[in-house]
Amino acid sequence: MSEDILYGLAGNPAAPPDVLLRLLRSESPDTGERVARRADLPDEVIDAIVSHPDVKVRSAFAESPLAPGAQRARLVGDKPKVRLALAAGPLIFRRRPEPLPDETYERLFNDPRPIIRHEALMSPSLPARVLAGLADSPDPDLRHAACRAWHELTPEAREALLADEEPYVRRAAALRAAPGDVRHAAELVGELDRWDLALLLTHGRLDRGLAERYAHSDEPSERMAIAENPSLPTDLVAHLARDPHHPVRLAVSARPELTETQRAAIDYEIGPGDRLRPLLWVWEAREDADVMRRCVHSSHIWLRRSAAVSPHLPPDLVARLARDDDFAVRLLLCEHHPAPPPELMWRILLEWDGYTRWWLLDKPGFPLHRLAALAHHEDPGLRRFALRAPDASPELLDRLSRDEVGYVRHEAAGDPRLPLPRLHELLADPANACYAAQNPALSTAEMRRLLDEAGLAVQTTRGASSGAVAAGGPVTGC
Repeated sequence: MSEDILYGLAGNPAAPPDVLLRLLRSESPDTGERVARRADLPDEVIDAIVSHPDVKVRSAFAESPLAPGAQRARLVGDKPKVRLALAAGPLIFRRRPEPLPDETYERLFNDPRPIIRHEALMSPSLPARVLAGLADSPDPDLRHAACRAWHELTPEAREALLADEEPYVRRAAALRAAPGDVRHAAELVGELDRWDLALLLTHGRLDRGLAERYAHSDEPSERMAIAENPSLPTDLVAHLARDPHHPVRLAVSARPELTETQRAAIDYEIGPGDRLRPLLWVWEAREDADVMRRCVHSSHIWLRRSAAVSPHLPPDLVARLARDDDFAVRLLLCEHHPAPPPELMWRILLEWDGYTRWWLLDKPGFPLHRLAALAHHEDPGLRRFALRAPDASPELLDRLSRDEVGYVRHEAAGDPRLPLPRLHELLADPANACYAAQNPALSTAEMRRLLDEAGLAVQTTRGASSGAVAAGGPVTGC
């Protein structure tokens, strides 16, 4: 049980620096890794992590989504496994991780290991301006990567990449330039794999010959791609609106220039469970109130779902989408708008079982006072939300800490309002000890006592010899 206690303490938000330093001396790498992934670590603890003898602990810090980029960058000279973790960077659901310092990326781009260079170039935290700065690099791989920051490049840099001595760099540059110049599409056809060809057909400016060729292609995927192309002539749009392949007709039906009457004349269907990405043209106009109004009032579900992703909707459009018949529209509005209607958020909490419902509780206006009533709900996934009620009584917390479902008990075990006698009972129970050890109501003296009982001596020196968290979510890890 001592390992469970240590792992729990590693996730306790109230654990002081001396406790964290002692936990880093645990023989369990899982405990050290959990310390390394914490937020707001004190400097002395970070010092101990970056000099920790276990490469797993250092790697955990290198890819931690909660650690500052400048601190993670201290590991840029570490062993390959750690450098790889640093280069790949954190994965955070629907959020962009904090970037590393520019000079750290430069070192990673020049790492002797190809996989590390590749991961650094593909890192989700990599700023576009850093990519753009690679346009004149002597390394063709870096120039190729710079093409991804096309909109950040100067006209001179773009022209240089379009005339690059390496064919694969020229091809990447031409693909980025194709939406604005019909010449590039004609040059690229026949040189691209199926994925890049789909990008070209969807976004590239096409001449009449190419447009006709792919609008009549035998491949449904090619017709579907070109059906979204903004430069497609009107007669070919009408032709694809009658395509025998439903996804092609659906893509045509969501084009921006169509009237509501024209959309309704196309034979397409969207089911409640169909997953549709937000339409690019709607996203690009997310701050345009007139375009958003047209989409919100459209009978086309895809347009309404795409509009619901905009965080800039005025109050009247928010109110209309909150009453939408399509569940996905209401869900997307709750997920992406900074202040959805309180009653809608409550309904989504009750109806949606996805992870993003945890986000609702942190939104302005969410009716937190109603959560305590969920303590008696038959669904344990909703019962656990009663623990987020600001007015949850000690009796309610005690009862939920004895719930028949484990994750409800575990959530209650970490609640600092849990009566101390019950907390100590859970701490002595092997099935719940890990979660109870995460409870910030534990005193510092008690944490130190638990470390003593586990045989972790007091730290006498700073450090040791050198060798995708989502805020607001449920208690996890033990």
